[in-house]
Amino acid sequence: MRDGFEEFVRARTGAFARTAYLLTGDRQHAEELVQTALTAAAERWTRLDDPERYVRRVLYTRAVSWWRVRRRWRSEVLTDAPPERRAVSRDDPDLRIVLADALKRLTAKQRAVLVLRFYEDRSESETAEILGVGLGTVKSQTRDALRRLRAVAPELADENEEAMR
Repeated sequence: MRDGFEEFVRARTGAFARTAYLLTGDRQHAEELVQTALTAAAERWTRLDDPERYVRRVLYTRAVSWWRVRRRWRSEVLTDAPPERRAVSRDDPDLRIVLADALKRLTAKQRAVLVLRFYEDRSESETAEILGVGLGTVKSQTRDALRRLRAVAPELADENEEAMR
């Protein structure tokens, strides 16, 4: 059994780390989150039917819990003027920074829904099942999250329009 777990960890840690980073926006916290999820899986390894699903569920639920605690002590910093708009490319590192900053401004549920729906390419029903919420919640959280992203990072909307042409 241990060999199976070690192989699973070697094969999937990179994917879990990318997802955790998108959920947290912080590399160190993402690493902690992955370690927590893998530790939980190791403790239950012989009883898990779908280890991938279990680890991802732990990642999402622990990330949401962390956001709830963090929200109490971290406040947003507002500026007097919106950021300067400019043309961007998909490979532009500045675009990645803007996206990471914009994701940090979403609620825990909104961020989790966007990561599942658009990064992991999950369906609305899969997202609802993973997060343990209703389909309507997934739809409303997606709508609200995308609206908030457009408001806090208009350059992302510009990038999206370019991609559609």
